[in-house]
Amino acid sequence: MNPVASAVPALSRARRAGALTGVSLGYFMVLLDTTVLSVAEPDLAASLHTSMAGLQWATTGYTVVFAALLLSAGAAADRFGAELVFRAGTAVFALASLLSSLAPTLGALLILRAVSGAAAAACVPASMALIARLYPEPAARARAISVWAAVSGAAVAAGPIAGGALVEAAGWRAVFLVNVPLGLLVLMMTWGKGVHCPRGANRVDWPAQAVAVAVLALLTDVLIAAGAGAWVHTAWSAGGLGIAVVVFAVLERRSQAPVVNRTLLRSAPVRAGLLAGAVANFALSGALFVLPLLLQRERHLSALETGLAFLPLTVPFAANPPLTGRIVARTGPRRPILAGLALLAAGGTVLACTVFTEGAYAWLAAGMLLTGFGISFVLPALVAAVIGAAPHGTAGSVGGLLNAVRQIGATFGVALMGAAATADTGWSLLLSAGLCTLAWLAFALTPVVTPQ
Repeated sequence: MNPVASAVPALSRARRAGALTGVSLGYFMVLLDTTVLSVAEPDLAASLHTSMAGLQWATTGYTVVFAALLLSAGAAADRFGAELVFRAGTAVFALASLLSSLAPTLGALLILRAVSGAAAAACVPASMALIARLYPEPAARARAISVWAAVSGAAVAAGPIAGGALVEAAGWRAVFLVNVPLGLLVLMMTWGKGVHCPRGANRVDWPAQAVAVAVLALLTDVLIAAGAGAWVHTAWSAGGLGIAVVVFAVLERRSQAPVVNRTLLRSAPVRAGLLAGAVANFALSGALFVLPLLLQRERHLSALETGLAFLPLTVPFAANPPLTGRIVARTGPRRPILAGLALLAAGGTVLACTVFTEGAYAWLAAGMLLTGFGISFVLPALVAAVIGAAPHGTAGSVGGLLNAVRQIGATFGVALMGAAATADTGWSLLLSAGLCTLAWLAFALTPVVTPQ
């Protein structure tokens, strides 16, 4: 008998489906906060009088904290109970979004974006642990993850359009307000004793976790400052980064609850899966950062027109994950992951060539469509593979590691593709295509994690 299945509370099918919908809407909210901001970048820059570096930090201020805290948020979900961590993160996220809409300066917005990132880090691995708890059988879990990915993927589809409409109606501040009613709805749908995960004995090393945040923040600052040509700033940040790395290594060596799960990292299939997740998010977040600037500043589209122009990229997020879930349930995750990485490489290449040649929008749409299908093949399959390989009681930790690496990839995507875009947007997209090709080769040469 499956020990997890025997411990799951007896829930009706409708109650289980409702809980899954609430958990999925929580991830929807987290993703919407990223995508809805993409088309607001020019308005935000004009309102707060910020530079390209300021825009990069408005995005990466969220993902830096999100990524670093995900490393321990999964362990915290296992330690304190996934449902408690999920609900607390949802409540804080909604409140921070409300305050973000009132931010008077870029500095205040960056602080609130960091708080939102911390709350998002609490939500995501906890949501994955809840799914593993609600659906312990591998085939049912794969189908549930496909629903989770489709509902959350709809945020990517809705984000640019909703953001464009909100920006044109009320400016960039309005894009944060949508999270408030969403957060309340998520809390209502996941409330009750039926959605419950037992507490574990996992410990969290908070000093090491704080230094991990500093490491990622300083590394991001180095990349952004170097891209802007601020070499003195780059040198100071690089020095701080070196000190932070040494401190983190010492704390990790002495820790009884290390931030990074070194046991998982010894597995070649896990490393290949983490690389694929990082590169996929690099390509997605980088494209969502540089393409709106291209469409609005160089092709003179309005915010709403930009949101509509993104439909070829975003619609596959909502439409394709159920198909990916069925493929994973029948054949395993290897084929959709390899297909997705190949599509990402092709999409980046088409986009880059279109930008270099100043081609028609139809070619941009083709590149975005390839990218959208690539992401929607890769990510659900990776989630199923890593969660399926998780030992009993560590679903939150393993989910946290995967999502942390994905958000690190997103942070680097904005930092590096934003820096490359200062020379030419085409080079940033070509960089993305090259990294996706390398990730495809690494995954093709490594056996995939077999779901349990």
